[in-house]
Amino acid sequence: MKDLAKYYPAHITELQNRTATILEREGLSAIAIHAGFASKIFLDDMYSPFKTNPHFKAWLPVTETPNCWLVVNGKDKPVLAFYQPLDFWHKVTKLEQDYWTDFFDIKIIGSADEVADILPNNKQGVAYIGAHEDVADKFGFELKNPDALLNYFHYHRAYKTDYELVCMRESNRLAVLGHNAAKEAFFAKASEFEIQLAYLSAVGQGDNDVPYGNIVALNENGAILHYTALEKQRPAQHHSFLIDAGASFHGYASDITRTYAFEKNEFSDLIEAMNVMQLELCSGLVPGASYVDLHIKNHHMLAEILNRFNIVTMDTEAMVNEGVTRHFYPHGLGHHLGLQVHDMGGFMSDDKGTHVNTPSEHPFLRTSRGIESKQVFTIEPGLYFIDQFLTDLSKSKHKDSINWTKIEQLRKFGGIRIEDNVIVHDDGIENMTRDFKLA
Repeated sequence: MKDLAKYYPAHITELQNRTATILEREGLSAIAIHAGFASKIFLDDMYSPFKTNPHFKAWLPVTETPNCWLVVNGKDKPVLAFYQPLDFWHKVTKLEQDYWTDFFDIKIIGSADEVADILPNNKQGVAYIGAHEDVADKFGFELKNPDALLNYFHYHRAYKTDYELVCMRESNRLAVLGHNAAKEAFFAKASEFEIQLAYLSAVGQGDNDVPYGNIVALNENGAILHYTALEKQRPAQHHSFLIDAGASFHGYASDITRTYAFEKNEFSDLIEAMNVMQLELCSGLVPGASYVDLHIKNHHMLAEILNRFNIVTMDTEAMVNEGVTRHFYPHGLGHHLGLQVHDMGGFMSDDKGTHVNTPSEHPFLRTSRGIESKQVFTIEPGLYFIDQFLTDLSKSKHKDSINWTKIEQLRKFGGIRIEDNVIVHDDGIENMTRDFKLA
């Protein structure tokens, strides 16, 4: 992809500038970023899947190689200690010339401990960023994951460089391939497990490569928000299908959800109504607007749908004010997206980490930060028929306003969630997911 090489230099310049700014502010000289290492499973000789420190992969697309380090100071060429051991047990990732390699002073290390000769001798004023503070202690770092540095980088991570947007478009393109394959498998009456295999094959990524555990839910399983059981037995009848699945590209995630009805019925009409609502919410991602307000607007729009489909007979304003919609939609509208699926910095009002609380009645909202250009969000409204919340409603003062006959008809479908990945621009939005023709 030629755009990677085109935009990468400006990406590195931006990261260097951010690093120089925060080091000067904090009176530090450098940062040592540890990619991490693969952890051995307890009482076993196997390892848990390795996941790279997002602060490391922000700089370069090395996402599968443990024991690597970066030493950056915002001025000099960053030093990369690249782990390339001699190993006849496992396949070793070879370092090859690529669009990013000339931007680093690369030192090859054959063992994890060899990095000691590459790290600064004097650790005074050098901060360690990584998941393994015991490793930091071993190499003599006194300053480990300082809040000032993490807050600064997390806050600014929300503003994506053009290089990052190229990566995120590609992660969406890959995920759409998987979603189309999964949809086809559903209508061929496949099991959840078979649908998952179809998805991964189309994306070309394994369980440990995709950015999170895919949610592949048939029928009533769609009411379980983080369902990952993947039943191998095909159900007696296919009613509905909810898939929440993404892909990774150079460390950047996509996060997409779709819901399908097997037949044309009232549930399919509900899906279409939710789709119209979701697109309108996407259009609300305007610089200067409030994500919290957009989430609250979502509840008012959902109340109208619940009323229109005769699921709840209350006045829509009262439905929201009394918290009835939260029984059908218990999560937030979405979140920041990037190096992590739930990217950092969503609750900050500034780069010092000042926290902005979400409204107490919406505790699961994942961002309270204002909407700005170059940010990337998911928009994922939902409507579910969850036993726990329906039981609570049946015992509440609103029980007579619920159409329980309609609820019983809809329980077997589980729920609906529709999720796109959207870039905010000064002059409008870019819906990456829809641009790749996922309806």
